[in-house]
Amino acid sequence: MTIAKSSSPLEPAIEALGFDPAIHHKLLAGIESGLLRDLHVVLAARSGDVFLKYYAEGLDEEWGRPLGNVAFDAETLHDLRSVTKSVVSVLYGIALDKGLVPPPDARLLAQFPEYPDLAADTARAGITIGQALTMTLGMEWDENRPYTDPQNSEIAMENAPDRYRFILDRPIVAEPGSRWIYSGGSVALVGAIIARATGQSLPDFARDVLFAPLGIERFHWSAGNDGVASAASGLRLTAPDLLEIGQLLLRRGLWNGRRIVSEDWIEASFAPATSTPDGLGYGRLWFIGDAPAPAFSTPKPWHGGFGNGGQRLWLMPEADIAAVIYSGKYNAWDAWVTPTRIWREIILANFLRA
Repeated sequence: MTIAKSSSPLEPAIEALGFDPAIHHKLLAGIESGLLRDLHVVLAARSGDVFLKYYAEGLDEEWGRPLGNVAFDAETLHDLRSVTKSVVSVLYGIALDKGLVPPPDARLLAQFPEYPDLAADTARAGITIGQALTMTLGMEWDENRPYTDPQNSEIAMENAPDRYRFILDRPIVAEPGSRWIYSGGSVALVGAIIARATGQSLPDFARDVLFAPLGIERFHWSAGNDGVASAASGLRLTAPDLLEIGQLLLRRGLWNGRRIVSEDWIEASFAPATSTPDGLGYGRLWFIGDAPAPAFSTPKPWHGGFGNGGQRLWLMPEADIAAVIYSGKYNAWDAWVTPTRIWREIILANFLRA
C-alpha cells in the first residue's frame, strides 16, 4: 500500500487551517482498523490549501472494464461515475452564461424536434429542461438494479438503438416536477442539449470552457457504442483536478480573476429543488445536506456529487472545504458508508476552528 501523509513539520500548517493536526493519523487508524474500506484516494483542502492526502493501491475499473491492481497517485485518472453529473451541471451553467443553451424553464421536447409524436403527448409536452436538471421528469427509470443487469435503465439506454427516444418515451409515473426519480437518462438529455447547442461534443466543450481554464490537461470521457460520451457517468479525472473543480465552485465561479461560471448558476444549482427518498435535498444535479463540525455552533450545509462505488466530491462553502474521495467498491449497496464516514467523522469532526 502506498500512503502519502503529512510529516510532523506539516502539522502546524494543518493546525493553522483549523484542523486537529492528528487528522492523518485518525484516517490511517480508521483504515487499519477495517472501518474504512476499499479506498483509493482521499484529498481535502481548505481555502485552497491541502490538509489531508492519501493515495493507496487497489483493484479498479474503467466504466466496468477491469483495470487490475492500480497504484494511485496524483496523476492517476479515476472514474467519477455519477459525480460526472455534477460536472455536467457546471457545463450547462457555462453554456447558459454564454447564451448557447435554453434556460431551465424551456420545454424539453422542443430541443428534440425529431420526436413530434412525443411532443404531441399532453402528459409530457410541458416537461422542462429544469426538470431534467433536478431529476423530476416524472418518467419511469430504474437504476436500482445492478449495472451488470441489462434491465438497468442506464444500461438499457446505452444498448438502445436511439438513446434519446428511449429516455423520452419512458412511461409517465408522476406529475413532472413533483417527485425525484434518480435518472442517468435525464442527464443524457442535458448533455445532448449542450452538444447540439454548442456544436461540440460534450468532452470538447468541457475541455475548452472548464478544463483548460483550470489547467486540467488530462481527462478521459467514456462513450457508448454509438460514440456518445456518457453525461451520466463517463468522466475520468485525477483527484487534484476534481478538487480544483470543487474549489472553483467554492470561489463562486472565479478562477485566477477570470469568471468561469456565474455565481447565479452556482447558487441555483446548490438550492434544494426537491428531496430524495433518503431525506437529502437535490438541486441541479447536486445532492444537498447539512452536517456538524466543532468549529460551528450549528450544522452547516454541504453539497455533493455522488458516484457509484464510493466516488465523492464534497463541498462545505461556509467552511471553504472541498474533499475528493475515490473508492473501488463498485456496485455495492454499502459503498456510501466509507466516504460518508470520512466526510463526517474524519474531515468535519476534526475541523475545530473556523
